Amino acid sequence: MIDLHAHIVLEESLGRAGASGPELIEEPPSFRVGEYVLHGVRYRGTPFMDLPTRLEAMSRLGIAHQVLSPNPLTSFVSIDAADALAYARVHNDALAQLSSGYPQLSGLAQLPMQSPAAAVAELGRAVDIGLVGAAIVPDGFLPLDDPALDVLWECFVALDTPCFIHPNVPGIDERVDSRRWRFGLELTVGFAEAETRAVTTLICGGVVDRHPGLRIWVSHGGGALVALAPKLRRAAERRPGTVTALAEPGAFDDRLRRLWFDGHGAPDGLRGLTGDDRICGGTNFAGWDQPDSLPAPDLVTERDAASIALLGFDPR
Repeated sequence: MIDLHAHIVLEESLGRAGASGPELIEEPPSFRVGEYVLHGVRYRGTPFMDLPTRLEAMSRLGIAHQVLSPNPLTSFVSIDAADALAYARVHNDALAQLSSGYPQLSGLAQLPMQSPAAAVAELGRAVDIGLVGAAIVPDGFLPLDDPALDVLWECFVALDTPCFIHPNVPGIDERVDSRRWRFGLELTVGFAEAETRAVTTLICGGVVDRHPGLRIWVSHGGGALVALAPKLRRAAERRPGTVTALAEPGAFDDRLRRLWFDGHGAPDGLRGLTGDDRICGGTNFAGWDQPDSLPAPDLVTERDAASIALLGFDPR
């Protein structure tokens, strides 16, 4: 299986964002990014940071290849752009060096999204040193359909490289009402809300129309997309202020099928919305909600085919 949803934490990147960290706290196991602390997750000695442990677990589970993405907690989209770029360069250099030594691994770049020009330059540099794309978060900077980001989408197309969209934690880049995210809901409901909004912004904001060659995949099956698709489709056709191009019957679904999704946590109904050829393999490897086993072989084959089409090459 080709796994497109596998994060990594790199020793070289710790403390490289100044006062924002990131910082590992061994006991009790915690991870600090700015004023946000993720409790109960241990990184050192686990597949997140220990390469032999990762490779052994991949072999045991039958994962032939992983495309490693930055920890979304360390997107750093709200710090100074120069500091964000410095962090991204350290992270990308370390990930490129790591992945170059192991055919089982590829890497996705981190980008300083608060500066589209810097993000474009770093994407080009990252691809030059061997990374196969980039991972971004949908919040904390410009909206995904902001015209200022068109130069970045154009760069992805020109470099023929894909983009992974995965949420960061609500509140990590801006203060929010903590009452909204009790019970750990920031990692479940919060992620699903951000993913659903990312999909609708890419479609209703015209990004997929302006950049037809853009290859984007969204984590966790697009969040609550399956549940909300009928209402989103209806709104696209009937609500005032919606993009005119979506008013025709079937237009929303047509745009939806221009995106890819990783299948981690995705409901069965996603296949009916997007088709099998748009659902890739993903595990959230070593995460708290990693599946206990991989899908059946025929489904793995389908998802590998989608991953190869998305990446533009077979990484195995």
